[in-house]
Amino acid sequence: MLRKINLEHILFLDIETVPEEKSFKDLSEERQKLWEEKTIYKRKDEFTPEEYYDHAGIWAEFGKIICISVGFFKIKEERRSFRMTTFSGEEEKLLKDFSNLLETHFYKPHHLLCAHNGKEFDFPYISRRLLIHNLPLPAKLDLFGKKPWEVPHLDTLELWKFGDYKHYTSLNLLTNVLGIASPKDDIGGSQVRDVFYIDLGIARIVTYCEKDVVAIAQVILKLRQEELLIDAEIISV
Repeated sequence: MLRKINLEHILFLDIETVPEEKSFKDLSEERQKLWEEKTIYKRKDEFTPEEYYDHAGIWAEFGKIICISVGFFKIKEERRSFRMTTFSGEEEKLLKDFSNLLETHFYKPHHLLCAHNGKEFDFPYISRRLLIHNLPLPAKLDLFGKKPWEVPHLDTLELWKFGDYKHYTSLNLLTNVLGIASPKDDIGGSQVRDVFYIDLGIARIVTYCEKDVVAIAQVILKLRQEELLIDAEIISV
């Protein structure tokens, strides 16, 4: 079934997120209290709310998106390319730019969004941050009232589960077992916060995010039993 999908109809994406503020002390007293309540089940007695704040980027209520990288296939006369672009910077603007892409280029019924663990993380995170900024949901993210088979999302984690709902496989592990170059050859997700707030290295984070998008596309190709992308086919636009 996966091989029947036209590759040109898929928008591959990945997001990078960080805590909304550099440190716990930068939060208002009310936000500090809400953070304490939100995370008590995760940190238990092992960490104080302040010590655990480095993890705030994984929650849309306490984090923010610093970049969204996307990629899509172009196939002409059996020659293919994979075109990449990234929206980064101030969150509200990057969300507007990403939404505009969805509404102008990936809005048709047959268009799909694809991410790794996207159904649990990327897609709901983007949707929540859009609403927090009082921005409208693009049609591809507005799931209210949709039946499961009407949701226009592909998730490489879900595809790899093959119905085994208790199974989790990271993108790094999945690329390894499938013989795909690792996207984690520089930094990992746990380092993004420090690279952003301490090293001020947004360009490094963008590169990391784009490598994840390429890896997700490679996984789809592998699952379709097709030739993997080579460097010459990957184009930044």
